[in-house]
Order: sequence, then C-alpha cells, then structure tokens
Amino acid sequence: MLYQSTRNKNLTATGPEAILRGIAPDGGLYMIPDFSQISLDWTSLLDLDTIPMAAKILQAILPDFSPEEMEELSKKAYCGKFESEDLTPLAKVGNRYVLELFRGPTSAFKDVALSMLPQLMTASKEKTGMKEEIVILTATSGDTGKAALEGFHDVEGIRIIVFFPNNGVSAVQKAQMVTQSGKNVLVAAINGNFDDAQTGVKKTFAAAADADLKGIELSSANSINIGRLAPQVVYYFKAYADLVREKTIAVGDEVSFVVPTGNFGDILAGYFAKKLGLPVKKLICASNENKVLTDFLEKGLYDRKRPFYKTTSPSMDILVSSNLERLLFMAADGDSDLVGGLMKQLNEQGSYQIPAAMLQKIQSEFGAGFCDDVKTAAYIAKVWKDYGYLMDTHTAVGWAVSEEYVKDATEPVIVLSTASPFKFPHAVLSALGETPAADEFDCLEQLAAVSNLPIPKNLAGLKGAKVLHETVIEKDDLVEFALTQAKKFQ
Repeated sequence: MLYQSTRNKNLTATGPEAILRGIAPDGGLYMIPDFSQISLDWTSLLDLDTIPMAAKILQAILPDFSPEEMEELSKKAYCGKFESEDLTPLAKVGNRYVLELFRGPTSAFKDVALSMLPQLMTASKEKTGMKEEIVILTATSGDTGKAALEGFHDVEGIRIIVFFPNNGVSAVQKAQMVTQSGKNVLVAAINGNFDDAQTGVKKTFAAAADADLKGIELSSANSINIGRLAPQVVYYFKAYADLVREKTIAVGDEVSFVVPTGNFGDILAGYFAKKLGLPVKKLICASNENKVLTDFLEKGLYDRKRPFYKTTSPSMDILVSSNLERLLFMAADGDSDLVGGLMKQLNEQGSYQIPAAMLQKIQSEFGAGFCDDVKTAAYIAKVWKDYGYLMDTHTAVGWAVSEEYVKDATEPVIVLSTASPFKFPHAVLSALGETPAADEFDCLEQLAAVSNLPIPKNLAGLKGAKVLHETVIEKDDLVEFALTQAKKFQ
C-alpha cells in the first residue's frame, strides 16, 4: 500500500518511507488513500492480549512489515516498559469509563506511540537500505517531548532535537525533558508557544532541501508522522475489547469516546479505528479555553487568529492542529487539491472555511465541546469527592465535556485519560482545595499524601536531578538553530 500526501496525490511513499520522512516533500501529511485497502477482521482482535492485538492492527495499517516482523517489533516496544502488559487499563468511574493511557515510562499517553516509533523507524531504515543519519525534530506542548526522548535516547543511527515553549509547560514536564540523558539528544526551550515551535519545525523541513544536509535525513516524532499516529489506534480496540470481556456490551454494540486533544492526533486515531470497523457511535473532541477545534467542528471555520490562552491543561494550548489536515482529506474523499488549497489559506490568511457538505459529513462523526480552567478544577474535585478517582487537568476537560455532551447517552462513554495527575500536581492540588507548596516538586509529595496514591517512579526522582539542557532560543531562530545542529551530526 502506498501512502500519499494530503496535498498532492502524486507524492506517494511506502509505509517505511513515510515513517522515515515524517512529512511529505510538499509539507502535506502522509495518509492512507482508501481504508478499504486495509484487510482487518476486527472481531478477531477482541480475544487477544494487548501486545498481540497491537501487532495485528499495526501490520494491517503498515503492510510492508510482515506479521512476524510486527510481532517482534511490538514485543520490543512494550514488554516490560509499562506498569503491566495490559498497557492501557480501563477504569469504571461512576457511569463513565476512563481509559488510562498514562501507565507507561513517562506517565503520558504519548508513551503508547513513542515506545513503538523507534522500533518502526529502525526497522524502516533496514527495510529501505537507508544509510543516512536520521535527525528527528520534535515540537512539544509538554508530553511528546519526554516520551520521544525516552523512546529514542541512545538509539543507534538516530538523533533527536526537542523544542518546547519556555514557560509553557508544567515544572514537572520541563524537568522530565531538561534532565534527559543520552548521547544523541538535545533539548531547547523557545520563547514562544507550541504553535511557534511546531511552525518552526515545519519550516525547517521546508528549508532542508537547500541546506546541504549531506548524510542527514530529517524526520519527526510528532503525530504528523504516520508511524506515531498508527499505534494510537490500538487502544481504542483495546478499550472496546475490555467492555466485551466484562459483558458490558456485546460484539457490534456501539460506544462513544471523549478525547481531550489539541493537535487532533489522538482523536483522529479513534476515527481510524472506526474506519477499520470498530463500532463507534460518536467521537467527541474536548478542548480547553483554546477552543479552535470546538469552533471548527461547530461552524466549519478554522481561524487561528484569536487570543492564545495559557491554561492548566497546557498540552492542549494549541491553535494550529496539524492532524486536522488528515480529517479534511478524508472528508473531501481524498481531494488533495482542495486540502492543499485550504492549507495555503491557513498559512497565508490564518483561516479557512470548509464547504457545507464537508462540514455535514464531519459533524455526523464528531461532536465537540470545551471547558475553561474553573470548570476543569470543579470536575477534578467533583469526581474525586463522588468516586474517589483522581484526574489530571486534561482528563478533567474530557470529563466535563462528556457530562455536557453525552450526559444522556445510552451507550457506554469512554473518556481518554492522557496524563497522570502527578504531572500537574500544583493545579490538581488547587482543584482539591489544598494550598500547593511553592515548589512543584514538593507538590508531588503533597499530592501523594492527600490522595494516598503513589508517585509514579519516573517522576519521583526529578527533584534535584541534574539539568543537562539549558538552551533557550528565540522562536524566529528555530530554523537556523535546528539546521545548524543537524549539520553537526554529519
């Protein structure tokens, strides 16, 4: 199967080529042209354990890898790295279910994909015969950075540079990144927000052709890379299988998912699952006060020319949602000229309006809602008080939207939990009515005492850890900085 650019149907790549490139030469995203090309009996997955299930799904999406190859890659990616081989447990909380995606090595949902991507990338190098050194450029709003660093550190033949918004992530998230060891890693803060970092990384890809990067191939660990997005499809099937096993539903019954998302990758993976046959009634996009996605899904107008808010759910503080481009491609029935035109409008004018027929098609599959910081805190406190379940700020956004959007749902509703509450201890403590310690690392101990929950091992040792990365750059200097650093790896 050949993937194609969302902006030009003639720019195609095999799965391994798409994984290694990360982004198409025209700036588009590699996309499955037709899901009917994928052969997958989804009902046969429901009796499998999580890792074999992952291997089956990923092999169907990336058929250039044999079943045996994908089985081996999945074992290398996941065995012994998560709290259990279950990877993503499903918890019953009141009349909802919470899909816990934070049980991996960095306590965030990105671990599911970024444990797998290094395996896929290394295998893709072998499969294509690539000799060049890969330099991964990654923009992060908090969680992707550490998960990517954890996955790729000291991987032979691959270097990684992570950019994060200075003063735009929690103290815990920042510490996770700037204390990262590894001979092949570099971390830099930028004076700007996530959108500035993401835009700079995309500009770097565009500038690379004229930068004389001999022996270097740039790639990405963000969800613009199809190899990052594909593993996220797995936990939708896993959650459904759990409900079947406990006899909450029968095979074929519909469920709905509420997904807190900023870059639209996590919820798009759910749509991929639906296109592969999973009985999903509705995918509900939950936004924080930066509700560009909510507004788009309601009106069909995408407008990034708006105030930017720093919230208590910083991983969703995003105004340019890259993966939405893939949804546009699907809603336009693969019309890459239309998608390319919309992306040109966004880049040049800061907004675009999709045709009414496209909007109607999207609204038949997706719902949307948003939640501000006040309501986020209120739901953290309410769910803790009513059910004894502690959520982080991003999960609380999802819960709040679920209460308002699908409160009368007759089908099971699953809220995706994207991070451990210990990644945002100051905000969670405040929500619980506690007075947080001045030092966020002291807040970890304080939250553990209040909740009687253990601090995740990967976070417990952060206080006092040696800072290894202190670089801070201006947002307008990102392209030059990235290309200069990439050349050092030649």
